Amino acid sequence: MEKNLEFPDLLRLIDERSTAFRATVAAAPSLDAQVPTCPGWTLFDLVRHLGGGDRFWAAIVGAGPADAPPAEAAAARAALEVPQEREALLAWLTESTQLLLGVLREAGPDAGCWAWWSALQTPRSSGGVARHRVQESAVHTYDAQLAGGAPQPVPAEVALDGVEEFLFTCVATPIAWPHKPTAFDFHAAEGRSWRLSVDGDGARSTRIPTPTAGEDSDAAGASVHGTAGELVLYLYDRIPAASLHVDGDAGLLDLLRAWEPKE
Repeated sequence: MEKNLEFPDLLRLIDERSTAFRATVAAAPSLDAQVPTCPGWTLFDLVRHLGGGDRFWAAIVGAGPADAPPAEAAAARAALEVPQEREALLAWLTESTQLLLGVLREAGPDAGCWAWWSALQTPRSSGGVARHRVQESAVHTYDAQLAGGAPQPVPAEVALDGVEEFLFTCVATPIAWPHKPTAFDFHAAEGRSWRLSVDGDGARSTRIPTPTAGEDSDAAGASVHGTAGELVLYLYDRIPAASLHVDGDAGLLDLLRAWEPKE
């Protein structure tokens, strides 16, 4: 079975996706361009969000183990002010990403910290933060490219880890699934598959063997097929299920999308 990305790879990918994001912003006709996948946001708002997120998570990792984000970090994010002029804004964004990367490098992959997700399948650690920030940077790069009218596929290396990261981080929970137990299979065209099982014990995911052509497991209530990039964009609600191939009960995907377990 293929291994997860190593910590240095995660840092490299944060840097690469952030660089691609900045290039998109630099080339955009206007910072006032609307972002279709983030209703009500302009490209400027998206820059503020991503850079502010980098700084917020840098403060969280730097603070170490905690039951809540540092009050100073939360206050700074709420009162965040950023440059209005494009060149200065891009410099601020570069500084934001480098601040995050510096803190992550100093912490290493295993340092504990606060995180909003359940620790069921993703540790509340600097490594968990790095893995999630790769996806934040990648998805928002797609958002920015879409705002500029030229969206690009999420790179396969990022997307393959991204499907699993989403299932392990954003979905995994010990909170009971409020419907009949079922499973969702996600099959990437690049040759990797995952199963999300949901029942009275919550939700958890695992990698599974990729089925041969024309076959699907009866254990899954719904199976979703696409490239890893398409699966990531679907999971982050950037493209609809209709953009992919779905076997089984597509209505189950609506139940999964609507489910918001609270710990």
